[in-house]
Amino acid sequence: MPNARRLINSLRRLTGSAAALLAAFICVASISPAQAGILITIDKAIQQMTVEVDGATRWVWPVSTGRRGYDTPSGDFKPFRLEEDHYSKEWDDAPMPHSIFFTPIGHAIHGSYETRNLGRRASHGCVRIAPQNAEKLFNLVKRQGLDSARVVVRGDSDAPIMSRRQAPTPQKTQQARRPLPPAAVSASPAGPAVTPSIPEQAYGYAPAPQTTDVPGAVRVGPPLLIRPDSN
Repeated sequence: MPNARRLINSLRRLTGSAAALLAAFICVASISPAQAGILITIDKAIQQMTVEVDGATRWVWPVSTGRRGYDTPSGDFKPFRLEEDHYSKEWDDAPMPHSIFFTPIGHAIHGSYETRNLGRRASHGCVRIAPQNAEKLFNLVKRQGLDSARVVVRGDSDAPIMSRRQAPTPQKTQQARRPLPPAAVSASPAGPAVTPSIPEQAYGYAPAPQTTDVPGAVRVGPPLLIRPDSN
């Protein structure tokens, strides 16, 4: 009987260990491909690269993707070639240090000495990053292997980085109306307004008063000249 009990206890311990191993295997297998290995995401809309290792963000850098007419293709790519010291055969032997090629027609992530252009579209289709950052990324991919790396390029190359502002709607301006003269009167309720005629005013003279003749005054044209009393 004691031997049988020992055997049963041993079987129980083995069963518990096997269950723990199976749970650990299921947990590891449930990790998605996006969380495993090296994920290099390039956002053309904001000209930025994010490098994740095993699902954790490690680096965020500015980039320069292809300018208008030399678009960097969008999509999900597997890098397939590493070139530590590469020169472009298409663009006058331009230096492309620490290149990581991800398309069969020659698009690559590489270092660029034109760091002043990082953060805007300036390349002929490749993804440019600062030389020191290109070396870091190159060594990481080389150490962990090309099979563990993935490149995702997203965003429309022709879309503006800054949102366009809608032009303000022009407002209609009302033309100011000239006020009617205060002496304007209406001839009849249904008739047009009639303005009494006013004699022209000579410069420096007051208009003639609408009263009876003043003693000792002589009318000369529209204005009146006051003659001093002879007394």
